[in-house]
Amino acid sequence: MTEVRVPTLGESVTEATVATWFKKPGDAVAVDEMLCELETDKVTVEVPSPVAGTLSEIVAEEGATVGVDALLAQVAEGDAAPGPAAKAEAAPAAAPVSETTPEATPVSGGTVDIMVPTLGESVTEATVSTWFKKPGENVTADEMLCELETDKVSVEVPAPASGVLQEIIAAEGDTVAAGGKLATMTSGAGAAPAAAPAAAPAAAAPAPATGKDVENAPSANKMMAENNLSADQVTGTGKDGRIMKEDVQKALASPAPAAAPAPAAAPRAPVPADDASREERVKMTRLRQTIARRLKDSQNTAAMLTTYNEVDMTEVMALRNEYKDLFLKKHGVKLGFMSFFTKACCHALKEVPEVNAEIDGTDIVYKNYVHMGIAAGTPTGLVVPVIRDADSMSFAAIEKAIAEKGAKARDGKLSMAEMQGGSFTISNGGVYGSLMSSPILNPPQSGILGMHKIQERPMAIGGQVVIRPMMYLALSYDHRIVDGKGAVTFLVRVKEALEDPRRLLMDL
Repeated sequence: MTEVRVPTLGESVTEATVATWFKKPGDAVAVDEMLCELETDKVTVEVPSPVAGTLSEIVAEEGATVGVDALLAQVAEGDAAPGPAAKAEAAPAAAPVSETTPEATPVSGGTVDIMVPTLGESVTEATVSTWFKKPGENVTADEMLCELETDKVSVEVPAPASGVLQEIIAAEGDTVAAGGKLATMTSGAGAAPAAAPAAAPAAAAPAPATGKDVENAPSANKMMAENNLSADQVTGTGKDGRIMKEDVQKALASPAPAAAPAPAAAPRAPVPADDASREERVKMTRLRQTIARRLKDSQNTAAMLTTYNEVDMTEVMALRNEYKDLFLKKHGVKLGFMSFFTKACCHALKEVPEVNAEIDGTDIVYKNYVHMGIAAGTPTGLVVPVIRDADSMSFAAIEKAIAEKGAKARDGKLSMAEMQGGSFTISNGGVYGSLMSSPILNPPQSGILGMHKIQERPMAIGGQVVIRPMMYLALSYDHRIVDGKGAVTFLVRVKEALEDPRRLLMDL
């Protein structure tokens, strides 16, 4: 039996969520065939089969949170025992049983424990957020049973097999440790539901989505964003109308229905005028709590300060317009502004190395290289892929790296290794229309450059007022190791390089 484990996610990422299983227990798999897909809060990681054989067991179901090197599944090498489907087909060959005998069902497995998946070495507990099933209800393999919230992600815990949910041990709101027991179920198609839920059919009907205290499955949100679907185009079947991943898949597979306005929309009752009736209180997810805490920790830990300057983009724009067609023809990639800014920052970091350094205890670690982080917007959020050794790359190599990593970011295919080890970051808020902002440091880095919108403004040049394309630049830095002189010098060098791009060619 060969174990399938979570691959290395990187030094700063200790866990991922199992997004999709492409195989089921009993399915034959080939070497390097994709078994499942993991999602972190920034990238998607595909896990291939290490050997050829049969997938014998899935340990971490879809929605489970798993740590680095956690056990995902087991593969039986070679000709392994057939899976559940094959056993079911073989059942009729057994001695015939009376139709009224319960044993006529294909399989009636024993009790299966639903456990908290591995949460990673830095995460030891989670909170049970929502149960989608009740004791006594039938469940199918991979159907979502509950959702857990950790400090980083929301984790959906699916049923490991088909059967009946027998007992919920950890109720909503309970804090559970990694490896703890959540519930028990009876596996097998013949598992009889508990006698309690006689009223289950009525309760099972999903309540209409009210928009209050209902958070869609993370995998569903991602799929809707990737396919330009809005929540009102998908019918949620989860608890309280919560949209699950399979709901989005069903909506994508179904033809778009003709717009049918709700004919039964009765006149709404007058809404009370008090403020409370117009407010909506939604509990902050643990992921959002962690983001808020870490952003505040960044401000509390570093002595963060921001200095500003502005740059005349006339020469860069003229140079780009003159050579963009030749550049594209020769290098197969468009010439953008980011390569100019990357080269200008690399040039300035050599002169002001403390902006490219970090604090480690009572030591300052100076980097004799520039691993440039380039922020990129994606349907699921902002990610920062790192271009390694950007200081030794040409314009064309930088543009190719940015294009490649940007495409991976949009497709959710960035690996954790591609987002780690950055020594300095460039954030371009100008693509969203930002005119000026103060970026927040990404610890342990000591500097981040904020680019902004290029806007034509009247400037006094040579005693005359002329219209020039101007951009505000903002450098946030850690004042513990970067003095004001160094920060201002850095921005001035960036400004000089961009206003006279020939300086970059001559290393001036």
